[in-house]
Parts: sequence; structure tokens; C-alpha cells
Amino acid sequence: MVAPPDNDVLWARSLHHSHSGSPALTGVSVGVREGEILAVGGPRGSGKTTLLRCLSGSLVPDEGEVWFNSGPVHTLGAVARERLRRDRFGWIDPEPTLVPELTAWENAALPLLLRGIAHRAAKKAALEWLERLDIDMCARKRPHALLQAQRQRVAIARALIATPAVLFVDEPTATLHRADRAQVLRTLLTAARSHRITTLIATHDTDIAALADRTVVLIDGRRVNSPGNKGASETEGIAACSLSV
Repeated sequence: MVAPPDNDVLWARSLHHSHSGSPALTGVSVGVREGEILAVGGPRGSGKTTLLRCLSGSLVPDEGEVWFNSGPVHTLGAVARERLRRDRFGWIDPEPTLVPELTAWENAALPLLLRGIAHRAAKKAALEWLERLDIDMCARKRPHALLQAQRQRVAIARALIATPAVLFVDEPTATLHRADRAQVLRTLLTAARSHRITTLIATHDTDIAALADRTVVLIDGRRVNSPGNKGASETEGIAACSLSV
């Protein structure tokens, strides 16, 4: 194994992964610095979600390495990877998945409550996050009474409430109207930047990618050159050049 660069909080080398025999990732390498917002671009089916799932430990790559804070993720067992996702990572899906029986604030507070945080403290934190995301007026409503954009904001609050070290965001505005997309994304990125949360956003929308600090692009499971990025690490550039695309 090759040790990751010191300035990368998350680092992957030569990732390969297949779904039912069909290649989803082929030799992808990437590094992400602490507090950086990185967009993973490319068309639908290019491997963006698979890359995020491998980086977060929810998928184990067929080949390659994933490191978080200089510790290997790819060699961890299932229980340790689940603990890592619960304690250090956050995840936002394209379609917000909320517990229908719980109110908005209870859904947002769920990660803290599952950790054993006191009910009053968890509720206070949830209400503060819902206020930051301009959804506090719906705190006592259940998911069925919320608009799609409101449900997505609750899901964002739930992902951010424990201040994860890394936030993985998979097509966060795919199901929203254009006006809602801009507002939801703005509040998400503002929260991530203000709390120095390293964030990876999988998106095929170039307008969304333009808001990130840097973009890497996948085509058919391979990383391709993405001109115009500033500040890419030397290690990452070398790794990218080693790909056969």
C-alpha cells in the first residue's frame, strides 16, 4: 500500500469496481483536502455514485485503496466501516428518505439520538440547523406535510447535525425545480463552508459543479482531464495522468 499525501483528508488510488460484471470504475484516483468542496462530474451512469460509495466505505472496491485521515478504509470490516459512516461521515441522497412517523426536527435529530445524546440537547441542535436552513417553521410537521424542497432541507440538516468530517452528496437537487435547486444548494454549501466540512458532490449539472472549489470528471467509469481546476495536488495530478482514457 502507498501512504496517502499528508494534506488529503480523503484519498483513493486506482479504484476498480464492477456491478454484475459491468465495470463501474476503472483505475480512478482522487484526493480531497480538508474543508474542500469537490464536485464529481460526468454524465449519468459514469460512475459518480459508485465512486462516492467506495470513498465512504459503503462499497468495498474490487481493487485499489481508500484512505481517510491516513487510515485505510478498504481493509476495514463491515462493522468498522458502518461505525465510520455513522460517526465521521454524512450522506445526502437525491431523494430525501425521512422517517414518516417522525416530525422534521425528530428526523434531523436522529443521528444524535442514535448516539445517545440527551433528548433536549438533540432537539436544540436540530432546531438550530433547521433555522440555518430556513425550514424551522416546519419543525413539527411530518414528512407527508412537507414540500419536496422542504424534505430535502430536513435531510440536509440530518446529514450536517453531527458535523461530519466528510459529507457525501449524491445529486442533491435532481428532484427539485430550478428555483428550489439554487436555494437548497446555496444553503448546503454555505453550511459546509462555515463548518469546514469536506464535501464531495456527485452531479451531472455543470452549474452545480461550478460552485465547487474543484471538479473531477468521470466518463464510463474513468477519470478524464478536467481543465480549469486550481489547486489540484501534485500527487493527484500524477495519478490522473497514469489513467488510460
